[in-house]
Amino acid sequence: MSRDGERVIELINELGSRVGNVLSDMVPPAAQVHLLNAQRELITALMLIYENRVAPEPVARRARRARAARRTSRRDRKIPVE
Repeated sequence: MSRDGERVIELINELGSRVGNVLSDMVPPAAQVHLLNAQRELITALMLIYENRVAPEPVARRARRARAARRTSRRDRKIPVE
């Protein structure tokens, strides 16, 4: 994982702990468990989205996309009309 990804994780964890401390007095214990689980799922989803956007595309996928682009360009040639 990149250094930026680690910083994002640290920031999200810090924000989560601060919000958790503020809400701990107002939210019943049973609801706190549900909120913590939701927070974990949200952090996981955000990290997966981040890694998907930042990570370079695999070589095999790039090659397939290049071949598909070539095929598409052949079909898109102009047809002479008489």
